[in-house]
Amino acid sequence: MSHILVVEDEPIIRSALRRLLERHHYQVSEAGAVHEAVESYNLGDFDLIISDLRLPGEPGTELIRLAASTPVLIMTSYASLRSAVDSMKLGAVDYIAKPFDHDEMLQAVARIIETNRQPEQTEREAPVAAEGPQDMGIIGASPAMQTLFKRIRKVAPTMSTVLIRGESGTGKELVARALHENSPRAHAPMISVNCAAIPETLIESELFGHEKGAFTGAVAGRTGLVEAANGGTLFLDEIGELPLEAQARLLRVLQESEIRRVGSVQSQKVDVRLVAATHRDLKALAHQGLFREDLYYRLNVIELQLPPLRERGDDIMLIAQALLARIGAGMNLPSLHFSPEAAEAIRRYRWPGNVRELENAVERAAILCDEDEITPDLLGIEPDIGQERSSYAATALESMRGPETSSTEPAENLSLEDYFQHFVLEHQEHMTETELANKLGISRKCLWERRQRLGIPRKKTTS
Repeated sequence: MSHILVVEDEPIIRSALRRLLERHHYQVSEAGAVHEAVESYNLGDFDLIISDLRLPGEPGTELIRLAASTPVLIMTSYASLRSAVDSMKLGAVDYIAKPFDHDEMLQAVARIIETNRQPEQTEREAPVAAEGPQDMGIIGASPAMQTLFKRIRKVAPTMSTVLIRGESGTGKELVARALHENSPRAHAPMISVNCAAIPETLIESELFGHEKGAFTGAVAGRTGLVEAANGGTLFLDEIGELPLEAQARLLRVLQESEIRRVGSVQSQKVDVRLVAATHRDLKALAHQGLFREDLYYRLNVIELQLPPLRERGDDIMLIAQALLARIGAGMNLPSLHFSPEAAEAIRRYRWPGNVRELENAVERAAILCDEDEITPDLLGIEPDIGQERSSYAATALESMRGPETSSTEPAENLSLEDYFQHFVLEHQEHMTETELANKLGISRKCLWERRQRLGIPRKKTTS
């Protein structure tokens, strides 16, 4: 039986957490402060320490140093990404915001204890939690993210050009910043440029600068962004949108480490490390003549692939909790938390817009929330259309087949709306709206909206 030490100065919270853990067959000891824990127990005897961040006397993070090899899970009601990152930097194995979801706490406890039982794996992964890219605000415990963190730490100290690939909204700029902050250039500026946001007629002037009178409206000379990044890092986001003329100038920067302002006959040396990012296939664009092939090979010295959110497993909830903590703190609502149903909806949704979409959904829910608990309807997300079809089309198909209906009838030719309409009309007499929504795999809000769109009246209730 795993032995856990709970260090919490609030007796009610401490008692509730103890009962929760004991119900799931953990042995639990308690303390109300760091000094009490040290005086009463040998910290090395525990499989896990769960501690509040804010304690009387010394903070809970002091246990990280005192506990040596015993993992420490930090709880905080002052839920902010900054405090979480600080805890991770000091060596906390993970953090959780109060008031915590019971399932989330149990999952975190089980994962940490299981990992700690594998010494080689723990030795490999502990530095990732304690230092490196996490300092830049990147959250991730999935294997794909652990691999990415290791590559960032290996590549960051070099001068190599890096190409970051990933879908929109996955956090490519965070990876670029992690590369910069973990490099010898961290003291110098990092200049970020979204190539898709600058008009094509201005991109060369913005990047490389111009001399006075170089073109109509150039009433004074201007330093370009490449020159402004001298000594530091230049991050070009959405580099696939860069015009061919600007690509030729950028190639010279990479080959000769020099630039020439628009309208100038003089070149000047620059010392810039280039990090580029794109969601497009640059190699395919090069084959189509839409991107310079020689520039592609210059950029693609080191490629870092950032996985989409849907492929990151439990990272989805880690990120959602961190976002909610930050947004809640900004709104002076530190006790905001997800209901178990909302957490499940977050895990099941595919998040085509990735972290950016998740952040928008969490912010929307926090604004609309009337109480401390966020429910699924506040998130404003619906199942992917493919998931909807698989979840209720088969159910509706079976409902349409009576005992005398042949299973070979071409009911599959019916549209999704036909499935929906038939299923609702067939079952609404003996099912509530909640039961219908659950069977169809959608929210009650979505069920109501589809009723309105398809003109399906709700059943009349008798008084």
